[in-house]
Order: sequence, then structure tokens, then C-alpha cells
Amino acid sequence: MKISASIYSNKHQPLADVVRELDEHFIDFFHVDCNDDPSVFDDISIIQQCSTTPIDLHIISSTPQHYFGLLRKTPVSRVSFQLESFREIVQFPADLSGQIGLALMNDTPVEAFARYAERCSYVLLMTTTPGQSGGLFNKETFRKIRQFRKLFPTHQIQVDGGVNAEVSFILRNLGVESAVVGSFLFQNKSVGPALLHLKREVVSSHYLIKEFMIETPELPILDERELTFENALLTIDKYEMAFVLITDNGKLKGIISNADVRKGLIKNLENLNKINAFDLINSNPILVEEDKTIDELLGVIRGVKFPLQYIPVINSDGDLTGALTFTQMIKAET
Repeated sequence: MKISASIYSNKHQPLADVVRELDEHFIDFFHVDCNDDPSVFDDISIIQQCSTTPIDLHIISSTPQHYFGLLRKTPVSRVSFQLESFREIVQFPADLSGQIGLALMNDTPVEAFARYAERCSYVLLMTTTPGQSGGLFNKETFRKIRQFRKLFPTHQIQVDGGVNAEVSFILRNLGVESAVVGSFLFQNKSVGPALLHLKREVVSSHYLIKEFMIETPELPILDERELTFENALLTIDKYEMAFVLITDNGKLKGIISNADVRKGLIKNLENLNKINAFDLINSNPILVEEDKTIDELLGVIRGVKFPLQYIPVINSDGDLTGALTFTQMIKAET
């Protein structure tokens, strides 16, 4: 996951010094908030004079079209516009260079992106008030990320507001392409260790698995009464998660993965009609309970000698309540 440093969160150093320090630690983007203030482009010019790091601009204005000329004169790598500020539908001209994004406040449904999906390549999900540093991350954003990815699978996701090391771990797990970070970077003694935590590590967490897991309505699930080899294959193919979860009245009975299907095919090559779907079930998969923390999840992962691509999630009664997949995290790290 890429990190976009919110440069206005550092109010103690000259802009050029902030830029140089961040560049020394190989920051991915400089995030610039423009609250209907064209003079921000003066700061962008300063940044571009002393750095080649891409600029990530966020414009909050009721008249976005007034900034199109400035963007032609001073192009940036990406620019997002705050949807809730629009007075009318905005047509983004084709000659604007760089990526165009749409920023959404937490109360705005992700379906609002649809009108602009053809022109915009990413969404910026705001978890706190735009332009205000130091806010707390809104956990509802985890659900919105999953909703957006389901509706707009080819578009990138950026998140802004309250991102620290533990939130970063979850965002990477959900496949978020980039995160805007301000306070967490500049309140640390050094930018370097803070960036390392954001990109690769996780600290002790109070977030629970159930707060960011994929919930059952979004998962490939078959009741064992409906389990056949054909149904298992069709369900795996439909959900494109490389597995299907097998349940009995909500209780998890096991999991059938692509690997289990492959083994079943190899075992019965001479007569594929002999394949029994129940023989494919892994009835003792690696599990995690929904009330566990990220620290406890990592303990489970470290205790397994083979790479995990997914983990079913259960409650204290053994009911299936969700799952974690790590495919999106792998994609976000590349």
C-alpha cells in the first residue's frame, strides 16, 4: 500500500524542509488539501521545484471547474474532487492529465460514485472531516471499502483520516491502494519508523476481527445438504475466492479449496464420476474467532508453517460469521 503524506499536517517546518525530509524516506505521494483556495497551487509549485515525488491533490470546492485551468497550467499526478461540495453535476475535461478521483464523505453511499465511474479511476474515502488533522478513524469505512470493491472492482481505493499502523494493517488486508497519513507521520519522533509501521508492520491493536472481516452475505457458502461436486465448483467459480465454506445450520463444517478440488480430480482421473464432494472437505481448517484482536490473528498466522490465503471466522458458539482473505493484501503490497 502506498502512503500519501499530508504535508499541511506538519505546521512546524517550512514546506521545502518537510518535502526534503519525506523524500529522504521515499514517500510515495505528497497529499495537498485545497479547501477552495487557489493559492495552494503556489505551494504545489514549491514542491515541484524541489522534488519529483508525485502530488496527490484533494480539492474541496462548489465550483471544481474553476480549477481546471490551474490544473492544466500546473499538472499533478492525481487529483480528487469532493462530491458533497458540488452544486451540480461536473464534467471533467478529457485534457486534464493524471488520475481523476472522487472523494466521498463517510455518510455518502458508495453508489454515488457510479455517475463518475467512467471518468474517475479512484475513490477517496474520507473517514474524518476534510482538512482536519488528528481525527479518529471511522470503523464503518471497512464496510464501505468492501462495498466499493464489489461494485467497482477495477477502480482504486484511497483512504484519508485517522490512519495509523494498526488501521494500515487492516487497509492493506482489504486491498486499499493508498492511504493519506498526517498526524501519525509527524507526531512520531522520526518519519522513517512511522512509515515502516504503516507499510509493513502492525502494533498492538484494539480492533477486533469482526470489525473488518468479510461477512457471510459476501462469502461462498454451501449448506452441506446442497453439497455436490458440481455445486462446489459453481460456487467457487461464482465468488472467485478460490474456496467454498461448508455449513450445517450455520455451523462451520469445513472448507473446500481449489487445491482440494485439484487433489480430487487427480485421485479420480480414470473416472471423474466417482468424485464425492464430501471427501474434498477439509474439516479441520485454520480458524479464528471474531472477537480476537489483530495481535491474536497474527499469532495464529505465525503458528502456521504454510502460507494462508484465507481464514474462516467463527463466533464462540462455532457459527460461521465471516472470513479473512489475504489476496488483496498481497496485491496492495506490489
